[in-house]
Amino acid sequence: MPLPGPDVVLLGLAAFLVVNAKSLWSLAMHFHVMAHEGMHAITATILGIRVRGVKLKRNGEGETQYRAPAVGVGGGAGFVGYLGPSAFGLAAAGLISLGYIIAALWVAVIFLVILLLKLIRSFGCVSVPLTIALFVVLIHYTSVSVQVVLAYCMTWVLLLSGARVAMQHGTNAGDASILKAQTHLPRWLWALLWVMGTLGAVYVGGRLLVLRT
Repeated sequence: MPLPGPDVVLLGLAAFLVVNAKSLWSLAMHFHVMAHEGMHAITATILGIRVRGVKLKRNGEGETQYRAPAVGVGGGAGFVGYLGPSAFGLAAAGLISLGYIIAALWVAVIFLVILLLKLIRSFGCVSVPLTIALFVVLIHYTSVSVQVVLAYCMTWVLLLSGARVAMQHGTNAGDASILKAQTHLPRWLWALLWVMGTLGAVYVGGRLLVLRT
C-alpha cells in the first residue's frame, strides 16, 4: 500500500538529510555513483559503444571505460551520467505511483546485478555485492511495510542526490570537460542542463510520490 502524503514528505526530508549530512553522504554517495556510472554504461551499450568496464573507487568517484574512444555519438553516453541517478529515481517514482512499490526494489537489484557484471577490479567489487545483498535481505526478510519505506527512501535518495551532485560539481564536473572537448560547447551549458534536469526530476518525482496518495 502507498504511504500517506505526510509520511512521504517526512521520508523526503530524511533523504535530504542523508544526501547533505557529511557522515551520511559518505555512504549514500556510493549508491549515487553506482547509478551515475551505470547510466553511462547502459547508454553506451544502447548507442553501440563497447564498454570495457566500470570502476568504482573508495572515495566515491567512478569511471566508465570504453573499448574505443566515445566520440561523436558517444557524447550521449557522456551526457547522461549526471542525469542517471535522477532518471532511475524518476523511474522508481513512476513504478510506485502505479502501485508497483516492491517491484521498484527488484528493478534496482536487477540493474545492480547488471552493473556487477560490468565491474573491473576496484572498490565496486565490494560495494556493489554488499548493496545487492542488503536489498535482497531486506526484501526477503522484512515486512511489507518496511519494504515500502525502503522503496520510497531509495527513490528520494536517487532524486535528491542527483540534484545535489549536479549543483555541487557545476562547471567543474569531469563529464563537462569531456563534453566540451567533444562538442566544443561550453562547460556551463552542460552544467546548466544537468541542474535543470535533476531539479525537474525532483519536482516531477516528488509529485508522483506525494500525489499517489
